[in-house]
This record gives sequence, C-alpha cells and structure tokens, in this order.
Amino acid sequence: QVQLVESGGGLVQAGGSLRLSCAASGRIFSINTMAWYRQAPGKQRELVAAIFSGDNTNYADSVKGRFTISRDNAKNTAYLQMNSLEPEDTAVYYCTADLTLIGRQEKFVYWGQGTQVTVSS
Repeated sequence: QVQLVESGGGLVQAGGSLRLSCAASGRIFSINTMAWYRQAPGKQRELVAAIFSGDNTNYADSVKGRFTISRDNAKNTAYLQMNSLEPEDTAVYYCTADLTLIGRQEKFVYWGQGTQVTVSS
C-alpha cells in the first residue's frame, strides 16, 4: 500500500509563507516524479510545480520565483516552499508521486488527499 500524506497547509496573510510537505510511504522501489497540483473552488486543477528524478524542476508561470519545490529521496518526501503568497494561491494543494512498487515494473501515479491553503487579503 502507498500513502501520500500532505502537511503544512493553513491560513496565512498575503505576503506570508508556508511550507508544504508530502511524505510517501509503502513498499516503494523508486519514485520518479513528484509534483504539486492545486485546485481552487470552481476552477480546474493545475500543476504548480514538479521535480523529476534528476532534480530538474518545472513551475507554473504564476508561481515562478515565489515557490520552490524540493525533495529528500532518503525520506521519500517532497516539499513546496511558498513565499510571497497571494490570495490567488488559495486552493487545495495535492501531492502526486509517479512511482514503482517493490517487486513490480509498472509505474503508477499516486495522489494525496490534499491540504488546504488559504491566503487572506
């Protein structure tokens, strides 16, 4: 069984910072890409940031320069450091992991249950 558990969400004022964590657990052989998505009420889910196995990263234009994604492979954990938060960043943030289980060859994308980030104006 694989679980992705997000933490670090909450309420913050505009201009503030939050650090989200995503810990993957289970019989994991390897994790390829980890990513953060977000979905605001009434809006489509969008990719916020992704980090690949070689530590290459990709960011949405709206967060570039403000957010930083990182990973700790020893802990199977990804982080999203969010600075200079804006009300438009308010959303449920979801962590994903593209991973391979021990004893298997297939790759699957797993999703966490999400953590709420609310930025007040």
